[in-house]
Amino acid sequence: MQEHEVVEMLNTAEQGQFEVRTDLALEQKESFQGDGGEISGVKLKEWRRQKSQVKLTEVKILNDQGAQAMGKPKGTYLTLEADRLSKGDDEYHSEIAEELARQIRRLTGEMINWKRNALPSILVVGLGNASVTPDSLGPRVLGNLQVTRHLEGQYGDSFLKDRGLLALSGIAPGVMAQTGMETAEILMGIISQIHPDLIIAIDALAARSVRRLGTTIQLTDTGIHPGSGVGNHRHSLTKESMGVPVLAIGVPTVVGAAAIVHDTVSALVRVLSQNDSTKGTGSWIEEMDPDQQYQLIRELLEPEFGPLYVTPPDIDQSVKQLSFTISEGIHQAVFARNSQSLRPEK
Repeated sequence: MQEHEVVEMLNTAEQGQFEVRTDLALEQKESFQGDGGEISGVKLKEWRRQKSQVKLTEVKILNDQGAQAMGKPKGTYLTLEADRLSKGDDEYHSEIAEELARQIRRLTGEMINWKRNALPSILVVGLGNASVTPDSLGPRVLGNLQVTRHLEGQYGDSFLKDRGLLALSGIAPGVMAQTGMETAEILMGIISQIHPDLIIAIDALAARSVRRLGTTIQLTDTGIHPGSGVGNHRHSLTKESMGVPVLAIGVPTVVGAAAIVHDTVSALVRVLSQNDSTKGTGSWIEEMDPDQQYQLIRELLEPEFGPLYVTPPDIDQSVKQLSFTISEGIHQAVFARNSQSLRPEK
């Protein structure tokens, strides 16, 4: 490749014609110099749980300026990072479910009014294709969910109220190739019939970094937007489009091949720069900023392989574990101590 071709690619990248593929606000924040806390219109908060060693990062996009800088809508984006989520440790997954429940209660408390005598109705939506493992997180969560809305019809209108339980319902609408309908169209029909107070949408996401696959959970009160998720939704699922607040919960299950190559090249350049005999090798790549490096690699790869995405070899087990963790987090968040009272007393 000639030098002028490289310069032309970099100029194209600087003009914003290419976009680094990530659904995580945390990774978008990391693309800025510094810790990301200096972005105008964006508020950053980080903390860690000592027991579980979970790192929590809250990115709040406060205004239009922040939304433009981040490339995401205004709202709150909360990320839970836990490296041990990729391990088959049931006790640890239980700890994460408890943390997830705390954060769901906190965020939904800001979205709807939780009243003891007027328990809200919640619709959980499992987005994705159950036949495609990296995109099956949503439907699998629905398979583990203990719904309650139907109990009123079976045991009387006061059954849930007497037990302090809300009406929880769920749907896995599939994808348009299976149904011939947009997910938004299906949900609008359901909403018009059951009138939920809140939607919780579960989706598989795309990440920028391999280390976040299956180890990161993002919650946001902004809902689901076109182009997000593994399925790349065409229509938004937001309060504005649905008429109901939407809490989105997502886990990254795929990463772009260009991002993997970029991380590999960056690691190689660091190693070469530490050795006197190879210090100059690849120095021109090292002088580029990370976005320029990524765009150059993407421009080289995609003509040969297309926009290729990669998923871990153990993704089936990972999605299975995470589906239980997320469903249990939802159970604890919405039922709390009353979750054992889902059947009438004999």
